[in-house]
Amino acid sequence: MNKLFNQIPPLLRNKYILAVAVFAVWMVFFDDRDIITTHFRYKKELNDLKHSKEYYEEKIAETRTELDKLQNDPLLLEKYARERYRMKRDEEDLYIISESKTH
Repeated sequence: MNKLFNQIPPLLRNKYILAVAVFAVWMVFFDDRDIITTHFRYKKELNDLKHSKEYYEEKIAETRTELDKLQNDPLLLEKYARERYRMKRDEEDLYIISESKTH
């Protein structure tokens, strides 16, 4: 046993260096916030956020186009208000018919 202990380099027999090495291995591979998993998780999250950004930029462009059309066309504005917000003129009656799902 003593022979085996003497074959280990003195640098690895130092308890402080050994403790730092074990701590480093633990932090790199086994911890919840280890470097490897965190790197891939953040990379995936970044890609997801980029896709979300593209989606919302498209939605903003569509909404701006729709807003521009609504501001310039009073008939389209009336149609939009009637369809989306169920608005009506004073002399009209509004009947809402919804589809019932029967099985």
